[in-house]
Amino acid sequence: MTSRLADVEQTLDLPPGYDLVALRELGDAFAHGCEIAASSGAGTLVWVRRYDLVEFAVVLEPDEALVSARRAFFAGMNALGDAISSHCPPEREVGFDWPDAVRFDGGLLGGARLGIPAGCAEDEVPAWLVFGVILRAADMAHVEEVQAASGVAMLSEGFEMIDTDAIIESFARHLMTAFDRWRERGFEAVARDYLTRLAPASAGGIRGIDVNGDLLVRAATGKEPPERSSLVDALARADWYDRQARGPKPG
Repeated sequence: MTSRLADVEQTLDLPPGYDLVALRELGDAFAHGCEIAASSGAGTLVWVRRYDLVEFAVVLEPDEALVSARRAFFAGMNALGDAISSHCPPEREVGFDWPDAVRFDGGLLGGARLGIPAGCAEDEVPAWLVFGVILRAADMAHVEEVQAASGVAMLSEGFEMIDTDAIIESFARHLMTAFDRWRERGFEAVARDYLTRLAPASAGGIRGIDVNGDLLVRAATGKEPPERSSLVDALARADWYDRQARGPKPG
């Protein structure tokens, strides 16, 4: 791993193959990751050193058309869920709201976004994708500029301060494992892991993820067409994300 820093001291211990770009606390990991993705390449991990948020983004280089390459988002979500679970207090639940929100014991902790090159066609292999994450580390509601949500925060839920950086390090390792699992067992293995953590949408429905990343919910009888939830539309909304405060919404 190499490191490129912006006036901050590098402290993350990432696996080989990652290239760290560290930003000061006013930086935007997701925006910066999308900005440098074409020149930096796969494995570039952009990290913003903040007390109140865990904020990072990683550059991916898919080898299939965008229409199916978006499914890399689920590998990222699995890696994020596994990383949080490995550092949270025992017997606490990490779950997802479709498709991008992360909940901890039912409270909104944060979520993820997916960046793609502008103008990339659905049948075109994108030069890059960016998987970006923001999690609430501390309740900073008393800081007016931050306007942090009054919801779940790691440091008020039993995590240690050291865990906030360790989660990023753990995510990097789990992401490599998720893609290895995809290569060895197919995407269905990734889908199963993701759906295990996804909040149920309807009683008795049989859930799956389509080749384009849409969520399919079939009735138990199997006689009716499945209910479809668009991945593209949901990622565009990013319902968990407060664009003005640039962090997770309350809830």
